[in-house]
Amino acid sequence: MAMRRAASAAVKAMAGSPSVISRQLHASPGPKKIVGVFYKANEYAKLNPNFLGCAENALGIREWLESQGHQYIVTDDKEGPNCELEKHIPDLHVLISTPFHPAYVTAERIKKAKNLQLLLTAGIGSDHIDLKAAAAAGLTVAEVTGSNTVSVAEDELMRILILTRNFVPAHHQAINGEWNVAAIAHRAYDLEGKTVGTVGAGRIGKLLLQRLKPFNCNMLYHDRLKMDPEIEKEIGAHFEEDLDAMLGKCDIIVINTPLTEKTKGMFNKDKIAKLKKGVLIVNNARGAIMDTQAVTDACSSGHIAGYSGDVWYPQPAPKDHPWRYMPNQAMTPHISGTTIDGQIRYAAGTKDMLDKYFKGEDFPAQNYIVKEGKIASQYL
Repeated sequence: MAMRRAASAAVKAMAGSPSVISRQLHASPGPKKIVGVFYKANEYAKLNPNFLGCAENALGIREWLESQGHQYIVTDDKEGPNCELEKHIPDLHVLISTPFHPAYVTAERIKKAKNLQLLLTAGIGSDHIDLKAAAAAGLTVAEVTGSNTVSVAEDELMRILILTRNFVPAHHQAINGEWNVAAIAHRAYDLEGKTVGTVGAGRIGKLLLQRLKPFNCNMLYHDRLKMDPEIEKEIGAHFEEDLDAMLGKCDIIVINTPLTEKTKGMFNKDKIAKLKKGVLIVNNARGAIMDTQAVTDACSSGHIAGYSGDVWYPQPAPKDHPWRYMPNQAMTPHISGTTIDGQIRYAAGTKDMLDKYFKGEDFPAQNYIVKEGKIASQYL
């Protein structure tokens, strides 16, 4: 029932684009050129047969694609005018990428890609694509909705606990042969009784709130859509229509909103100034939702007492990215949604959508980000 409601909502939520060049929604006859962009795993590629999200294992679909006569090119080289991806842009039909090693699909690349019909995200989050340009060109953009919801929500809960308990510096003491309990205990707290607010309460945000319920937190959420009253009551979360009002109440803030034109740079200096002094922030959504320097300054001043996440802008993050060096951070590379379990799910979902594309069948409605010139409302 929940999946049917989600599918129905996704269909209703599609918003129109004024000028669309017609391209075929499904595969035209004949073999297709499919390009996948994934990170290299090198020596780690052979350590787990289910490590599917790397360039070497390429979602585990090479044999299947090639047995049907399709060409499957896989690379990790995606930046600059002379990169491997750029060489294939003019004649590829399908481009597959992931949020963990995104191939940025600009309007310029879309213009060059005369044969391109389908852009697939193996995972969740298609903000590496210029969606307006894709819609105007009549392209289909889709992702494996729900494939890493559990993975990301569990990771967020872990980060909340890591920050609340001041775990990272304590772990560093163990590594460095130190023993200074006072240096950790003066800013370590229980999670119970704290006010946790999620900015965005879609699949991941909702699951996080469910996971938080046993900790007896005061749970708030802000979203463009209010939960069904029964679900809201079951979780025990309270809807906050005014985002700024919610932020001022929170001891811990979790970002679970997509990156859009409206949310890009949302947490700037002025927004951060409205937060409680000593707030903890977890962001596994997108790095560009935060103003990089504003977060760095607030962590340095102590206004933000701890910041953790696995998303940066750009990705991969350069060595001189200031978040690597700011105090009280628990940052990681973009890993939360790419557990082995998550990889199995998004690899299977990608294969299923390719199979439907070849057969001329529609994808699950909730997987569409752009369809027939219309962009899903969560990206507007």
